[in-house]
Amino acid sequence: MKDQLNPPPSPKKIAQKSAALRRRFERCRAALATLDWLSEGSVTAGHPGHWRWTRKVQAKTVTVALSPEQADAFRHAIAQHRRLETLILEMRALSQTYLLECLAGPPRRRSRQKSQTVAN
Repeated sequence: MKDQLNPPPSPKKIAQKSAALRRRFERCRAALATLDWLSEGSVTAGHPGHWRWTRKVQAKTVTVALSPEQADAFRHAIAQHRRLETLILEMRALSQTYLLECLAGPPRRRSRQKSQTVAN
């Protein structure tokens, strides 16, 4: 049986999908602009009133003592960094979807059905 090509989506569907992807991408871009100070690592409590910031530097764990004010600021910066990473992942996925599905590419074959791949 000859492989059949998937029919291309209609220009209207491509335009709708492209616009939806662009809207989501722009929301992510706007969210990036709202981010404040960034930091990796974690903040943990030591003795009462003592805080520690721990992170990896060149494959080694580094720990720094913090004041309560610094601990609050680092917790916020760490949360902001996690938000940044989430936004980057989403923007990368949206970009790849747009580039693969909304721009013209080579003809693609339909995936084979299991019943077609069984030898008679």
